[in-house]
Amino acid sequence: MEKMLHLLETFTARGSDGQTYRVQAYEHLARLDAVPDTQGQWEPTGLAEYKLADGRHLSVDKDGAMTLAGTGLRLKRDPSLHD
Repeated sequence: MEKMLHLLETFTARGSDGQTYRVQAYEHLARLDAVPDTQGQWEPTGLAEYKLADGRHLSVDKDGAMTLAGTGLRLKRDPSLHD
């Protein structure tokens, strides 16, 4: 099975350090080997991934709070910031 990431959205978040960050949300897509398709039919897997614009990974808890992996820096989407 082949897999790829598809960019869903990019938005601005405010960090617990007071800085603003660009966050990119991706969905995981997969192409099933059992279904031959010359058009390259990709299907969503139901998994999402969040990263900073520089590629560092964010973990997201069930309340939507984001934490920069390995740092403890917390980010929150800020609707007052224009994307």
